[in-house]
Amino acid sequence: MDSRSRKRKKGVAPKSKKSTAGSKARIRELVQRVDVGTRRMKLSKRIKKIQEEMRSKDVGKLVDAALSKHFEAEELQPYQAELIKLQQHLEKTKRKMIILFDGRDASGKGGTIRRVARYMNEKHYRVVALGKPTEYQRTELHFKRYIEQFPHAGEIVLFDRSWYNRAMVEPVMGFCTKQQYREFMRQVVGYEESFLADRKTYLVKLYFSVSKDEQNRRFERRKNDPLRHWKLSEVDLQAQEQWDEFTLAKYRLLKKTHTDTTPWHVIRSDDKHLARLETMKTILREVPYRGRSRKLSFEADPNIVIDGALEIKVMEAQRRKTGKYVS
Repeated sequence: MDSRSRKRKKGVAPKSKKSTAGSKARIRELVQRVDVGTRRMKLSKRIKKIQEEMRSKDVGKLVDAALSKHFEAEELQPYQAELIKLQQHLEKTKRKMIILFDGRDASGKGGTIRRVARYMNEKHYRVVALGKPTEYQRTELHFKRYIEQFPHAGEIVLFDRSWYNRAMVEPVMGFCTKQQYREFMRQVVGYEESFLADRKTYLVKLYFSVSKDEQNRRFERRKNDPLRHWKLSEVDLQAQEQWDEFTLAKYRLLKKTHTDTTPWHVIRSDDKHLARLETMKTILREVPYRGRSRKLSFEADPNIVIDGALEIKVMEAQRRKTGKYVS
């Protein structure tokens, strides 16, 4: 039995009244989705087209997908409620929280951030996604523009890619010098430990790990979907060709910057839903907030959440077997 099956058994029963109501909403979405492609038709033809589509042999798959999306959202909601409790705890205690979402392109960072923050009080959290540094910023300390975005007391900041760009994208793509890379790797842990020195800041480092085949599938979807095409970047277009280089950069990142005080949590993200669920649980385990639900399980799924030290061992075993790092 796979991880998804185990999770489904723990989830809400599909036959509940609440689920039925949600199912109707999803079916309405399905009709709207079909309707998008018929907007230039006369009303009578549009209705006929939608009816034909709803009777087609593929409608079962479409409804299944819509229902799956509904049940997945429903499974996240109790943990999203816990994240609100965590946020309120930070506000009351004046503690700060920094969450890093790093990893390869198309590994699910952005979608996970949206689910994590969906019901939070927007006055007390920020999502930070910094673009390329300006020429002036390139002459400054690499950490400076990130430090400027750090949380105030009682605030959470979620970095959609962090200062670890200097350890992944920049050296692989040639956006920094070898000397800049070496200096960063030598300094970063010391900086992070200084963030935590006053015991008022929680730092959570998440690395989203997607397989090569799944990354390629997501890139193809971006290419072919006009609503997602904007997500394609210069790095995306080279990510598959430079897979091995990014893998080596990942290994060096973990090997050098995973410590007992600033550990990495590697999230297997081929299954987006389970990655989102386990990310929420990982964040919630970091803070001893009041009012934690006794009905929910906060235990990590070992198939999805991998301690950074274990991931290092897995990658080293891959290299001994194949001659190179794989994941």
